[in-house]
Amino acid sequence: MQRRDFIKSSMALGAIAVTPVITFANSESKSAKSRKFIVNYSFDIKYDSKEFPAKLWNPLPFNASYQKVKLLHFSGNYDSYNINSKNDYDANTLFAEWKKSDKKKVLNLQLEIETRDRTVPIAKIKRASKVNLPIPEDVKKYLEPTAHIPTGGIIKQLADRIVGDSTDRFEKVKKVYLWCASHTFRDKKVIGCGTGDVGKMVSQKEVEDIYKNGYYGGKCTDLSSLFTAIARAAGIPTREVFGIRLGKSHFSKALGKSDDKGFATISTWQHCRAEYYIPGAGWIPTDPADITKLELVEELKFNDAKVQKLLEKYLNSWEMNWVGFNHARDFELFPKPAQYPINMFGYPYAEVEDDVLNYYDPKTFEYKITSQEIF
Repeated sequence: MQRRDFIKSSMALGAIAVTPVITFANSESKSAKSRKFIVNYSFDIKYDSKEFPAKLWNPLPFNASYQKVKLLHFSGNYDSYNINSKNDYDANTLFAEWKKSDKKKVLNLQLEIETRDRTVPIAKIKRASKVNLPIPEDVKKYLEPTAHIPTGGIIKQLADRIVGDSTDRFEKVKKVYLWCASHTFRDKKVIGCGTGDVGKMVSQKEVEDIYKNGYYGGKCTDLSSLFTAIARAAGIPTREVFGIRLGKSHFSKALGKSDDKGFATISTWQHCRAEYYIPGAGWIPTDPADITKLELVEELKFNDAKVQKLLEKYLNSWEMNWVGFNHARDFELFPKPAQYPINMFGYPYAEVEDDVLNYYDPKTFEYKITSQEIF
């Protein structure tokens, strides 16, 4: 595939952010045992000519009550760099630039990431939902459509069918979550995490057929974006969260693994989750896409007891063998790249001249990401 053609057929994903260390303070995470990972990024940018310039934007994790991040090491032969969050979503970004030359373009980054499993108690969510507080102004943007997240037309009709006469916000979320988990499947033919283009997933079908018989394939971005679009159309602020799996899952190897010493090469382990907002309870974690991954990898049916256990668990929680980067969609990176807006930011993104390197293929890009859990 030519690099110029690559950007036309796929969309860019998300990244992580380096920020000062913070302490775990949110009540939803206090009781969870922490896990610590050392994550290494190694870049050696490749191109088809001997002399070339290059620009790299790499997502960095944000700090939150359930994940804290510390920069341990940073080096390279770049001509300039900065770490910033100058974009519409405050997505933390490492930017580096190399002038045209025949020298290798290399950069190394090491992070320490400490996480705690994240759960918002169901009782807290239900209490807040019944009060029906107003949605804060800064949250209302997550009710709006984007280029890839429609909320009107067929999506609105579909949302209305799914939630029916429910007016309680949490009841709406549960109906959308269950519908998405039971009407989607993980399609291993999809490249990377998918593009999350919801309009293309449903635009060619009638609402009645979608509601009764629709069965949608994709990867985590596609399925999380479908959940996001329908929930927004039902009046629930919702957003995708782009990040990467760090190591072993205590629930299933399908959801993350490492060797017996806690080491894993995670270059292709990017994963998109979702959050919905209920005033009084805040942002609540969920992950309908991992239900479909468990089904595929372990060859289970939707009504299998293990699938149903994860379905119940992931309505309001995340297992944190994963770290979040950002929730950015359809926005401009800084400094502005040749190709913009970027669809999403979960992968390293690089340009040579106006060509976008294939971030889905670490070996040709070239980059490598590894993780070592510290026990």
